[in-house]
Amino acid sequence: MRIYLTHCTAKKDNRLKHTDEKVTPDRLYQGKFVGAFMRTCKQRGVEWAIFSDLYGVWFPHVKHEWYEKRPGSVTDSEFWGLVKDFDEKLAQYDKICFYRNPGRFDSLYERLLTETRLRDRITLFGHHYEVV
Repeated sequence: MRIYLTHCTAKKDNRLKHTDEKVTPDRLYQGKFVGAFMRTCKQRGVEWAIFSDLYGVWFPHVKHEWYEKRPGSVTDSEFWGLVKDFDEKLAQYDKICFYRNPGRFDSLYERLLTETRLRDRITLFGHHYEVV
């Protein structure tokens, strides 16, 4: 089984900022690269998720509240929790295709992809149109 994944973006729908409304990732994230990734995945009917600096692996049917968490603010303890979340939620997939946006790929994501026990299942790609 295959899944497509990318990291989150700081650009979010600020109308949700001071509300308790929980939304799916496609409603929260407003960044250009992540928007193109989500649209392409939906159009092609593939499984996908977003890696959130706070929530970890965020599947498209799950709802969360607006949040503010930068990759640089993730503590070591939080990081290992994110790795555990990644490993548990993606264990069923034999291929994890990670969209690596070169201009916005923080060292947190590089470290995650190195530390996960699923690292041998990960393939990096650099353009949303490579989703098949």
